[in-house]
Amino acid sequence: MNDDVRNIVLGVVAGGLSAALGWLARTYLWKRRLRRKQAFFGLPDNSESLLVVNREAGGPELTVMRHDVFALLELAALIKDCNAHAQVVAHDAAQQGFGERTEFCVGGPASNRRMAAHLASLLPGIRVNVDAEPGPDRGAFQIGSERYRLEPGKGEYVLLARLTAGQLGGARPVFLFCGQRAITNQAATRYLARNHEKLARKHGGNTFVLLLKVVNSQAYGPDVVELVADVTRAAETPLPAPAPRSSHRAS
Repeated sequence: MNDDVRNIVLGVVAGGLSAALGWLARTYLWKRRLRRKQAFFGLPDNSESLLVVNREAGGPELTVMRHDVFALLELAALIKDCNAHAQVVAHDAAQQGFGERTEFCVGGPASNRRMAAHLASLLPGIRVNVDAEPGPDRGAFQIGSERYRLEPGKGEYVLLARLTAGQLGGARPVFLFCGQRAITNQAATRYLARNHEKLARKHGGNTFVLLLKVVNSQAYGPDVVELVADVTRAAETPLPAPAPRSSHRAS
């Protein structure tokens, strides 16, 4: 074997080894990234999860609004990426405890009983105005001492929460997407899909409650979202009971 043939053979072998090492490195990094994603969402391979859907407010049947359907599609893609499975359950049929399966609960307490139960039990520092009567505080969030009012199409708020296994006494987390309008639920799921790696680095496996603001949805839809604040501490601190209304009788 002359020197030219030897150099060609060595070049081919070196190229093959480099390609193999590169493939192994990419595979390792991809698997590590997948495991981190699975850990954050509580979705190991072939695990089951729940998508708890609301009903359109005031509707007698299980009628999911268009933007809530889009929110479910965003979540379904995340679940599929984790090699897990999803079961869609109506909010008033999801009668199970915490921790058995990862849960994604979509919709405000006015249209989602499960969400109302989660807020009352796990986040007592949050109060949502569910009055059907028109008024400036309709749909407003009270978080601690702060109040966040709805401005339809201009400024709308949504809560994105991850409630952890330690708090729930189980193995899997619960994710809440509690918005003032359906489009804000979609905005929160999209925010989670885009930022889950950053959230995992910052919060690890701990509980967090984020207040997001959807800006000018009438022009930009669910795409322009601002992080207003991390309200975890305020959300976990019970609000004082509302003062009883005094009645005045004419004498």
